[in-house]
Amino acid sequence: MNKPDGLKTYYKGLGFCGGACGSNTTEVDVKDGKIVRIRPMHYDRLYTPEQMNAWTLNARGKSYKPSMKSQIPPFSLVYKNRAYSNNRIPYPLKREDWDPNGERNPQNRGKSKFVRISWDEALDIIVSELKRVHKEYGPYSVLGQVDGHGETKAVHGPHGCQTELLKLLGGYTYQGRQPDSWEGWHWGAKHMWGQAPLGQANQYNLWYDVSHHTDTLLFWGCDMETTPWAWGGQQSSRLCFWLSEIGIKQVYICPDVNYGCAVHADKWIPVFPNTDSALHLAIMYTWLKENLWDKEYVQTHADGYEIFFKYVLGEEDGIPKTPDWAEPICGVPARIIKALARKWAKDRTTLCHCNGGSYIRSTYSHEPARLEVLAVTMQGIGKPGRNVLKFIEWQMFGLNSAMPGPRSEIIPHLGGAYHGWMMGLVESFIPKTLMPQALSGNYTAENPLKWYSFPDAGFPAEQQFIEYQYPIPGANPIRMIWSDAPCWTTCWNGGNAMIEAYRSPNIEFIVTQHPWLENDCLFADLLLPVNTKFEETDISVDICGGDFNLIYREDQCIDTIGESMSDWEIACAVAKRFGPDIYEKFTEGLDVEGFIRRGFEQSGVHNYLSYDEFNEKKYFVVPIAKDWEKDQCGFEAFYKDPENNPLETSTGKVHFYSEELAHYFPDDQERPPYPKFIPYGETHQESRLHPRSETYPYLIVSNHPRWRCHAQLDDIQWLREIPTCKVKGPDGYLYEPVWINPLDAEKIGVKNGDVVKVINDRGWVLGGVYVTERIKPGVVLQDHGARLDPIEAGVSDRGGANNLICPTNTTSKNAVGEVTSGFLVNIEKCDVFALAKEYPETFGREFDARGVCLTNWIKEGE
Repeated sequence: MNKPDGLKTYYKGLGFCGGACGSNTTEVDVKDGKIVRIRPMHYDRLYTPEQMNAWTLNARGKSYKPSMKSQIPPFSLVYKNRAYSNNRIPYPLKREDWDPNGERNPQNRGKSKFVRISWDEALDIIVSELKRVHKEYGPYSVLGQVDGHGETKAVHGPHGCQTELLKLLGGYTYQGRQPDSWEGWHWGAKHMWGQAPLGQANQYNLWYDVSHHTDTLLFWGCDMETTPWAWGGQQSSRLCFWLSEIGIKQVYICPDVNYGCAVHADKWIPVFPNTDSALHLAIMYTWLKENLWDKEYVQTHADGYEIFFKYVLGEEDGIPKTPDWAEPICGVPARIIKALARKWAKDRTTLCHCNGGSYIRSTYSHEPARLEVLAVTMQGIGKPGRNVLKFIEWQMFGLNSAMPGPRSEIIPHLGGAYHGWMMGLVESFIPKTLMPQALSGNYTAENPLKWYSFPDAGFPAEQQFIEYQYPIPGANPIRMIWSDAPCWTTCWNGGNAMIEAYRSPNIEFIVTQHPWLENDCLFADLLLPVNTKFEETDISVDICGGDFNLIYREDQCIDTIGESMSDWEIACAVAKRFGPDIYEKFTEGLDVEGFIRRGFEQSGVHNYLSYDEFNEKKYFVVPIAKDWEKDQCGFEAFYKDPENNPLETSTGKVHFYSEELAHYFPDDQERPPYPKFIPYGETHQESRLHPRSETYPYLIVSNHPRWRCHAQLDDIQWLREIPTCKVKGPDGYLYEPVWINPLDAEKIGVKNGDVVKVINDRGWVLGGVYVTERIKPGVVLQDHGARLDPIEAGVSDRGGANNLICPTNTTSKNAVGEVTSGFLVNIEKCDVFALAKEYPETFGREFDARGVCLTNWIKEGE
């Protein structure tokens, strides 16, 4: 759109899920080649509410309607600050003491600086190293780190553009990303009720069910006002306000008064991290003793419940799971547990989730997830007002069963244009959670690393019983890494261990491509600058916002910054150096415009308008389906007729006891056939009940961050000015906040603005003290994903990247999920000026309002 004042407006999707699962559509105003502002997109510029068949949800004398503009979060509004960051990688960089023809010095990754090289030299190095590694070790010695969140792109691929090229060259080893934000449901709930691909509850039309029938919403370990921002904007917030308006009570169970709790909660029930299983069991004990459960429903919709009930009542182990038993474990008074149990049973109660947090990403997280399935089954899931509602990732995997709001006629998709990472079984892979062990261990095909399950989300529970190995038979270990997802250290399980793995002499070459010099980029041998989507032409969909489904054209807004290229252009440049045959196969003979056209023609929207009309209008709003109000809600069909609407389990019913787990893992005490409270065990000792807590007495909550999307956006100056985003230390450095209860702050001897060490036996990170009653005593909170600023790389960090010190071990013995919240730490007050004397080089790094400056890592004069 062009305007008389010289202003040009472009559509851009500024959601940060990655993939082609777009959201947060914006209008980007550009003048004289510069972005001047970003604002919501107006759906009704070209289409009337009648053309869109705009929905209305009528309930209890009130109406809820879609907004006529996108409900974008602060992340999207401020993203131009990220695009123009002085932390952008300006040109190709090579580590100064890495010589492909001489000494490679892997021990200096994260220490030595970078020097400028040309694109020709960079591409020649990549091609030469690929050919060398293939010749000496074989194609499976190349690791593709190609997964993760980020900008949402199609043609230019958010992650993984290089994978099709690597396949053409003979194959590669894939870093398999497990479902990191819903670990417990994947590794636990799937064994109770199936529900592939996610393991989570059926969402179909639940806004209708909740608004008409639910009395109480039980938000367990989640934050409606934070986590959805990067995925679907602020629809969840708006919806929760309306649900309160129509009289539905909202109860939050979590260790912290998170932002959703602060705004929406009628009651907060603080609970210790890692102890939700004890709370679940005490609730179910109360139901059994007071006959508050739906006995007829359980008998007709479930199996194996007798043995589980014996455990709850203490007939198996001699320990009845009473509220008095649970109180000292979970920190919830017995009287509150009883009251909660009675209210849950009396009211038509729907559980609510939004992924993340200690409930579902901590040790043995499959246990609270499994217990939750059994709890909602005991109360008749699928009956009116009794379901499990999800406030994020709507329509994920293109499923209507993942959409709780009014259904569109179609869910548009961009498979015809998409070049990025795809979930799916490949020949050679390593679970992302096992990467430190795999890279630094001396594994061979004859003496391999072994585990169960291909970890990507989307597979049924049976996949978790298949054993895999690295290296695969006939292959050699990893020798080269090609990464476009450089945030393992700040987002996964045990970043300090990964730093040591990056420095292993086993790894001969690491090439990383990324727009910004941050996090794992520090450990690369070769760095390639990548565009932001403002600098690219693409096509996108918005299917996560909850108002309407959209497809739109994303024209290039601004010129390329520095010498950056898109991920797709980089992959094409490498392919071209392997000859015209490889290049032709890789590009399929299409240019960017050709892929955009193919994406449109295969999207499902081509039945509504022509490609020429689409290019003229720039966007299309998919109409809402007629009679969507008549769609069945959630598990309604299963509730009404379980025989003809079975679950995806061996019996079609909810399993209180998993015969499959009993058969395949008969000796597994950490994920037994039926769920239990497991405070600690063979894999983890992250419990207040373990002697280790005498040294590390606090449990840390590390949520999805309020002012970032995981590790994205930490250098946006406008956000860093917010007091709950960063705490300014006495040295002027902006530290990642550590929430501490006033009782604990007094005990430690700290006040607002002090700097503390968050420490355990895996290392330490710094943080700025934020004293607040919004955190339970005995618990501290520091959001995860802070930008890496190593003090002693592999040991300590100034930026507060606490994933460095979370457990390296996976969810449990046979479940290769991550544990990134709810682990033990100690809090120690520290003197930053004394630390500056001890670590003069680290504390001497130049920083500004955005954080540590890029110039610290580029050799002077370059």
